[in-house]
Amino acid sequence: MLVPAIIIFVVIVLILLVSSFRLVSQTNMYVVERLGGYLTTWDVGIHFLIPFVDRVVSQVSMKEQIRDFAPQPVITKDNLTMQIDAVVFFQVTDPKLFAYGVNNPLAAIENLSATTLRNIIGDLDLDQTLTSRDLINTKMRAILDEATDPWGIKVNRVEVKNIIPPKDIREALEKQLRAEREKREAILNAEGDKRAAILRAEGEAESVVLRANAAKQERILAAEGEAEAIFKLKEAEGLGIKLIKDAKADQAVIQIKAFEALAKVADGQSTKIVIPSNIADLSSLILSATEIAQSSKETPKTTKAAK
Repeated sequence: MLVPAIIIFVVIVLILLVSSFRLVSQTNMYVVERLGGYLTTWDVGIHFLIPFVDRVVSQVSMKEQIRDFAPQPVITKDNLTMQIDAVVFFQVTDPKLFAYGVNNPLAAIENLSATTLRNIIGDLDLDQTLTSRDLINTKMRAILDEATDPWGIKVNRVEVKNIIPPKDIREALEKQLRAEREKREAILNAEGDKRAAILRAEGEAESVVLRANAAKQERILAAEGEAEAIFKLKEAEGLGIKLIKDAKADQAVIQIKAFEALAKVADGQSTKIVIPSNIADLSSLILSATEIAQSSKETPKTTKAAK
């Protein structure tokens, strides 16, 4: 009877010894008490726990944790009640303070977040609440971080997740936003019509100017062409006279030219033609006029030579 009892005792002792070894994994820390008082905090590794003397009070995760709180009813400065929920990102920095600082740390953070949120929103009106998320986040993070420091908790970030105003306020805001969109649309359409009218007027003005310039250029070219044609005609007539002069035409040639002139006159539309009785005298008259013209041109040259 004694041997089986000894064996049972040894087995129990071995079980107690084996169960007294604890393996602490990464990102975890164990808070250990001895005889009801704080002893130490175990880090990563294998540790031995004295049976019936030591005990693990709390297993604390050192990773950053996220707490999503339910929507809280808050009242704004202008006495409007709305629902706001927030997300808190925190991390345990001191396992001992986390284990002994507050009875239920997560519940404490949730209630502290609700009261802090009510205090902040109470100083803001509806429009400021809807447009000041960053301000609310910053204030809440600073207040929560300071309040949770004695609990061994570091609040890294606070984000306002949803801001839900009352139904009538939401409908009024939707109507206001719709009116703003319609106003912007009307303004854009009016600006587009105005710009299109300006462009059309500018195009018409430019086309009028271009047409006037084209007509002006056309008249200038026509006048230049006509002037050039007259110049060429007079130049040809002058050249013809010069050639006749250089050829020293006699009386017979002049009479022939007179007859040619009479022939052209006869080819005209006149029904009555007056022909001198003495055509030879007419040719003599033309020859005399030519000689007088030539002598009048030669006289100034002689005078200049005499001087």
